This record gives sequence, structure tokens and C-alpha cells, in this order.
Amino acid sequence: MDATVTAVSSNGVYSFTKPNRDSITLLEGLGVEGDVHAGVTVKHRSRIAQDPTQPNLRQVHLIHEELFAEVGEAGFEVAPGALGENITTRGIDLLGLPVGTLLRIGDTAVLEVTGLRNPCLQIDAFQDGLLKQVVGRDASGRVVRKAGIMSVVREGGVVRPGDPIEVRLPAGPHRPLERV
Repeated sequence: MDATVTAVSSNGVYSFTKPNRDSITLLEGLGVEGDVHAGVTVKHRSRIAQDPTQPNLRQVHLIHEELFAEVGEAGFEVAPGALGENITTRGIDLLGLPVGTLLRIGDTAVLEVTGLRNPCLQIDAFQDGLLKQVVGRDASGRVVRKAGIMSVVREGGVVRPGDPIEVRLPAGPHRPLERV
């Protein structure tokens, strides 16, 4: 299956969910134009409280659409944008990508993968019990985070549903994703 964008979402105000859009514009070094999380330095409230001068490694949030089917089997209904992501994908193992992977989306946009989204309690406020579906432990006891990945914009451009996604892995050795 080819990797594609299934939905794009943004919001200019802090809210857990983000409405779907016909397109979003990625701005180099900033994030999604008009989105509350765009910027050179951190924009997530918890990160600002820790140190507002930290670089923003969470400019663009991506989630794989396949997660929605997985949590659906447990009785949860999740649609694109509902978990606050900017880009919903299909046909790509986002969680298996190494740090530094480049994702070329559409004609010109390029994202660099920085790490995993760290799911927060707001997920349970959205749907009670959903947090346990998107964060857990593997057989060896390691924490597994499934709520998508974070990235920064290396090259700007317009992204629309249906756009292809090309994956460019970094030179090895590869570093697995950690929470950012």
C-alpha cells in the first residue's frame, strides 16, 4: 500500500481536537500556518511552563489512520483531527520510523521526524479509557506510545488529503523514536 495523507487539521486556538481542512500550509521552521502550535519555540502549555525557550520539536503532529480502527475494536470512536493531529496518514508505520526520517508530502513539503507524541490525560477527558488504548507496555515492560509522531518543517508547502508521502530514512545507525 502506498503511503498517503487521509486528512489535514489545524486550529488557531488551544483545543484538544482540530477541525479538518481542505488543506494546510506548512511553513519552514515554524509548523502549520495559523495553528496554535506553530513556532520556533515550544507552544504546548506544559512545555512552556517548563522552559518557554526550548526549541519546538512538535511543530507538526501526525497520526496513522490505522490507530482509529485499532481503538475502534475496543469500542472507541476516533476520527481524523480528534486527537489533535495535523496530518492523518494511511499505509505508513509512523511509530517504526527512526529519528531524522524525512517525509516528503505532496509536491514540496518536507517534515523531519523528531519523536513520539507523549499521550496526556486530555485523551481520557476526550473519551474515558482511551488513554490506556494509546499508551501501554510491551511484553518486556517498556512503555509503548501509539498516539502518533511529532516533526518539524524542513521545507514548506501545501498538504491536502490524498497527497502521497515519500519516506527517506536517515543514514544509519538509526535511533528509535522517543517521546518529545
